[in-house]
Amino acid sequence: MSLTTQRIQLADPLARFRQGVSEDLLGLAVLHSKELERGLVHQLLQASFPEGMSIALCSDAGKEGVRLTREGLADLPGELDRDTLHILATEYADIYLNYTFRASPCESVWLDEDHLAMQEPMFRIRKVYLRHGLAVHDWRQRPDDHLVHQLQFLSHLMGPQAPEDHLREAARFMDEHILLWIDDFSERVAQRAATRFYAGLALLTAAYLDELRDLLAQVLDEPRPSAAETQEPQQSSDAVAVQPPAPYVPGSAPSW
Repeated sequence: MSLTTQRIQLADPLARFRQGVSEDLLGLAVLHSKELERGLVHQLLQASFPEGMSIALCSDAGKEGVRLTREGLADLPGELDRDTLHILATEYADIYLNYTFRASPCESVWLDEDHLAMQEPMFRIRKVYLRHGLAVHDWRQRPDDHLVHQLQFLSHLMGPQAPEDHLREAARFMDEHILLWIDDFSERVAQRAATRFYAGLALLTAAYLDELRDLLAQVLDEPRPSAAETQEPQQSSDAVAVQPPAPYVPGSAPSW
């Protein structure tokens, strides 16, 4: 899925795989970074999203994510009217801005013992970015450990021009960071979303990352580590998940 780049034809199969995945990840980052609007919907339809992604998802969760996302796009009228745009903007805000769903797109909130943003998990990720000469300049608005930045970083590592050892780095980063919490995030969003598009996008993103990690294990000829080997010590989010969603009121609602 190429929303932002011109595809370059590559002869090497591994390079083509890396290019396709890099574009997919960057496209997913775009969808998690801003509200759906007319131009973006047009791009998605032109790219045959989600079926046009470079990895055909095989898991039940992946197929469900594809189905919901496809049906969510089909739900949209041919010409997006003001009411539809308002519904999409409200849903986006509920997920990514005011946390009405209590499903933060930031790693710290899931892994920190007190479920707070901008904690130690964010600074660990920042160190990883710095090793690659990268930095998040708007981190107070969108922290380093935000889903969007993690997808962008993985896209960078998977790029066909990146050194081959970046594949191993991508696998390790997934094991130590995004795969520790993305399932919890996606399931909560899918349960609470009002639109099929955003429910599907959440499930699709988590399934894509999981199946990509399986493919990297094959490419690297290295089995995925067990959950016990990668799991960060953290308070289970199950107790939080059973709580009903509460509307966000500045200054009064809990941060998690």
